[in-house]
Amino acid sequence: MIVFKEKGITHLDLHGEKHEFVSELVIDFVYRYQDYFPLIIICGNSNRMIEVVEESLLKFSIMFSMPRFGIIRIEKI
Repeated sequence: MIVFKEKGITHLDLHGEKHEFVSELVIDFVYRYQDYFPLIIICGNSNRMIEVVEESLLKFSIMFSMPRFGIIRIEKI
């Protein structure tokens, strides 16, 4: 799990992560860094990765948007 800050926003980069572990990584990231909203999750060009992340966020009623394909912005819990 690669977490970094860019322009004051905390990012999670999912490149190289296996789909089966992504849901847990995403939820852990959101709750761990919830004091720093907005957060960015970089999914890349994988439709399946984007689906897994969106499903995970919806399951926990976490509000998000997708400003660009492959980029998910977490707004609030």
